[in-house]
Amino acid sequence: MPADDQSPAAGPHVAGPPDGPAVLLYGDATCPRCQQAVLRLRAAPVRLTWRHLVLRARGPRPRALAGALEAAGRQDAFWPVLDALVGDPGRTEDPDLWELARRLGLDVARFDRDRRDDAAADVIAADLAAGLGAGAVGTPAILVGDGAIEHGIPDAAWIDALLARA
Repeated sequence: MPADDQSPAAGPHVAGPPDGPAVLLYGDATCPRCQQAVLRLRAAPVRLTWRHLVLRARGPRPRALAGALEAAGRQDAFWPVLDALVGDPGRTEDPDLWELARRLGLDVARFDRDRRDDAAADVIAADLAAGLGAGAVGTPAILVGDGAIEHGIPDAAWIDALLARA
C-alpha cells in the first residue's frame, strides 16, 4: 500500500503520494464494487481522496460505517479502518467495529460516541450532496482531474492511462 500522508494540510481522507495523480472516490464501505475500487486505487501510486456517497436505498449499514470512518478519522485512523473494512467486508457489525477500534489502539468509547454524533452526520450529508452535485448516481463514482465523474471499478488499463496523463 502507498504511504499515507495524514497531515492536517492533506485532510483526514487523503492517502497516497503527494505527487501522484489526484483521484476522488465517492464510495460506500458496504459496496463490493467500492471495495474493489479502493483495493486497486490504494495499490496504485495515486493521491486518493475518499468521500462518502451513502444512499438511503442501501439501508442503514452504510451510514453506520460512514460514521465509524469519520470517528476513526478523528483519531487518525480513517485509512486503517477503511482498509480493514475493505479487507474483511464480512466484519462490519458493531462488535466487529469495537474490536477493530481496540486492535488499532483507538479510544473505543470515544470512537463509539463520535460515530453517532451530529458532526459525523454533517460530513456524511455534505459528502453526499457534493457527490450528487458532481454527477454521481451510484457507487463507486470516481472524479479525476478533468472533472468528469466515472462510475465503476478502475481496471489496470484505466489506472495506466491515468498515470500516463500525470
